[in-house]
Amino acid sequence: MQLLSDNQLVQLYVNGNDACFEVLLKRHQKRVFTAIFMLVKDEELANDLFQDTFIKVIDSLRTKKYAESGKFILWVLQIARNLCMDHFRSNKKMRILHSTEERDIFARLDLKESSNESILIQHQTLEQIKGLLHYLPADQKEVVLMRLYGNLSFEEIATLTESNINTCLGRMRYALKNLRKQIEEKKISL
Repeated sequence: MQLLSDNQLVQLYVNGNDACFEVLLKRHQKRVFTAIFMLVKDEELANDLFQDTFIKVIDSLRTKKYAESGKFILWVLQIARNLCMDHFRSNKKMRILHSTEERDIFARLDLKESSNESILIQHQTLEQIKGLLHYLPADQKEVVLMRLYGNLSFEEIATLTESNINTCLGRMRYALKNLRKQIEEKKISL
């Protein structure tokens, strides 16, 4: 089974061969865990999110929600990333702090939240930059979207675009130059 591709293993698993999922898990566990750990920087939390990721993967495979695109690992990494973001969103809303004898949380608690004005300005700036993406050539725009919004590595982008990594790096470099030029021309303040 080790010689089978990810998609072959997925098909066999969906058709009832549970051992295939073990092969997929062993094949990708280090990469998925590392990606999660790099985001959360906490081993215990990373373990929890890792388990949640593969529970979601199993559920999606069993309910046939996985659309075979030839990139199983990218799909799993996106699930992991989304779970990490969900965790950060929920933690941002509910911070739990405890007082100890050494410190009083009320003395050090940062109650300052982002003002509505700063949030609005940040949102407007991001929207202006998104609007500038339309001025980029298609190949540069594709690399920017995959890198910034898809959170893919340049190696993964090269694979998906069927080009080499240096081409992708060059496209990103030219895209950033073109965006800076557009920002200057349109006098957008960041």
